[in-house]
Amino acid sequence: MAKMLLLVIDSFGIGAMDDCREFVPSDCNANTYKHIRERKKDALKIPFMYKSGVGTLVDGEPAPENAYGYSKLAHQGADTYLGHQEIAGSCPKKSTKRLMKDIHSEMKHALEHAGYHLSYPFEDMPVLLVNNAAVVADNLESTVGNIINVTADFSKMPFQDLKTLGKVVRDNVDTSRVIAFGGPYASINHILSSVTTKHEQYGVDTPKAGVYGEGYEVFHMGYGVEIDKQFPMIAAKHGLKVHRLGKTADVLQGKGPSNPIVRTTDLLNKISRVYKQEKEDAAFLINIQETDLAGHAEDVDWYCDLLNETDQWLNEFILQMNEEDILMVMADHGNDPTIGHSNHTREYVPIMIFGDKIKKTDIGLRETMADVGATFCDFFGLPETAEGESFLNKVI
Repeated sequence: MAKMLLLVIDSFGIGAMDDCREFVPSDCNANTYKHIRERKKDALKIPFMYKSGVGTLVDGEPAPENAYGYSKLAHQGADTYLGHQEIAGSCPKKSTKRLMKDIHSEMKHALEHAGYHLSYPFEDMPVLLVNNAAVVADNLESTVGNIINVTADFSKMPFQDLKTLGKVVRDNVDTSRVIAFGGPYASINHILSSVTTKHEQYGVDTPKAGVYGEGYEVFHMGYGVEIDKQFPMIAAKHGLKVHRLGKTADVLQGKGPSNPIVRTTDLLNKISRVYKQEKEDAAFLINIQETDLAGHAEDVDWYCDLLNETDQWLNEFILQMNEEDILMVMADHGNDPTIGHSNHTREYVPIMIFGDKIKKTDIGLRETMADVGATFCDFFGLPETAEGESFLNKVI
């Protein structure tokens, strides 16, 4: 029974993309890997990844024995959610920054037209209360204008109904993302009491509202993303089991086993156990989130330790793989912890491919990370993703 695994080391970039000046010019010297190496010197120990392609891509070392290459980011900017949509096979469209202060009246009209009851719970803040159960407002935790949040009290609006509302909001705004989420223990009164303002944004202070925790559910919707033409949903339609572990459980839609494990040690142990137990054809989509958290925290020591742990696990896991299986290791963007800020950096990402049937070959620079989703579909004999070109025939 064949298995194919994707391990995304979140934020493990290998150098600023050529178009960085179009986005954040000050990040054009970003190189997450090299700058961690420079800071940590002898403390960074990733011999497995270095000899598997990182050394070749960054330092011009001889080609590894496995397949390798690197990829551009086809989505705008550098974002974990958007990056994973691209990896899965559907590149988000170019979005526009929007704030509730500018769009609230049009959004109110659209939601009323869809049959919802709307009100303004505050005279001086442009947030919308829907059916006395959910709040439509700015996201206060992301880049200004990138995301609209829909925060619900599940005792008044169950998650499935919230997803329907979220899709209506998504259809009526061109921000990069709409996020619909909630929980059973965050009352609408508590949500409303947590509404505040920040940099011309008006939204719910989500941690203060107590939404996160037991029973929390979330539904991400990217702009222009064709979810049904991404690998996980194509696989679900055709009965292929897909395990989503780590951050992929939150950012990729699909069916089958999912577990949003954050702690890297727990996640890597879980992968090893589930891989050994799985007796059917199956795919594994995995994201190591803590490397991204270390980047956001600008914590080089933590990032270094996580890379060391991941490298050691990879070196051991490869030896356990079955003959017909394939493992792909990559990143989704950069997050250089030495750059002087805590945001993502727009960097090229490495791709390393392993398996007994994998040839020693260079797949070159990929124009989009969607090639990965396309390759997964090709491996399992599934219909093509919305975008991307399979490189399966180059590596086996």
